[in-house]
Amino acid sequence: MATTAIDVQNFIRLSDEELDARIEAAKEALGDRLVILGHHYQREEVFKHADFSGDSLKLSRQAAASNAEFIVFCGVHFMAEVADILSSDEQVSILPDLSAGCSMADMADLAHVERAWQELSEVLDPDETVTPVTYINSAADLKAFCGRHGGIVCTSTNAPHVLKWSFGQREKILFFPDQHLGRNTGYNMDIPLDEMVVWDYDQPMGGLTPEQIKKAKMILWKGFCSVHQMFKPEHIERFKEKYPEARIISHPESSFEVCQASDYVGSTEYIIKTIADSEPGTRWLVGTELNLVNRLNEQFKAEGKNVHFMSPTVCMCSTMFRIDPQHLLWTLENLVEGRVVNQIKVDKTEAEQAKLALERMLEVSP
Repeated sequence: MATTAIDVQNFIRLSDEELDARIEAAKEALGDRLVILGHHYQREEVFKHADFSGDSLKLSRQAAASNAEFIVFCGVHFMAEVADILSSDEQVSILPDLSAGCSMADMADLAHVERAWQELSEVLDPDETVTPVTYINSAADLKAFCGRHGGIVCTSTNAPHVLKWSFGQREKILFFPDQHLGRNTGYNMDIPLDEMVVWDYDQPMGGLTPEQIKKAKMILWKGFCSVHQMFKPEHIERFKEKYPEARIISHPESSFEVCQASDYVGSTEYIIKTIADSEPGTRWLVGTELNLVNRLNEQFKAEGKNVHFMSPTVCMCSTMFRIDPQHLLWTLENLVEGRVVNQIKVDKTEAEQAKLALERMLEVSP
């Protein structure tokens, strides 16, 4: 990675108008050499500059299809890793702020997952009976773990298809790092709750007995998204008391109780499409990240739709929020000057193994 002559501190005091104008000028100067990918949870000041926007599955496909020399990912670290894994060796994946991580992804690391695999082998043969499935919200080395153990990656969009494929390979699933996506998806596939157990990575054998492990269809990692755990069934109850006609829609990273109390459950793309396709004048309570909810409310206001954030406490993805216009401009103007900053590069062997798991995901995704 080249050294940088432009310091991000130079952009702190720029007005919003100056930031926008210089970002657009840098994009024009870089032309087809650049593509900016923006996740739906990204703040509006950055999101509006994205060439492509979407959820993790959609952006993974954009990264794989891109011919641009520079892929600037306005998201979090694991997303930029996916872009690097799926793009060619000649392409460069960049994260404007390296501090943009994911607390959920941090709840599962390779050492703990390998220990879990080893401990499972005391009860059964995991390579014969367990398909490892990692949510895309995870580090590249966990995707590589799944790649070399016959496993796969999933997103909230394709989780049912991935689980169906996984059960077609082996009788059990180890699902990490988000227990809630695993439980909500499994339950909708008619897996009883008592056949989905939680693996506590801080406890020997995950805190489970051999009998629990043998009975389980799904072993769910004790991980979660802090944003989606803000939503509670009582928030829905209070809102419905005020607006009985309201429709409730939640992301499957929310708790089982919240999802059961919702009229609709699905990924960010599903949430957007469901609200977009609803008739004018509808009112929605949405259990997902604040930036997306606010964007939907503005987008559909002209149709008389009211889109509300489920939690009374303001809560956004704080790590995603670290990508700001200042860091985006810093990244782009360095590229204009011929310098690459904040390149995300996955180890070659690790990338090859992770790509296996990602390609399996893309193959089974509709």
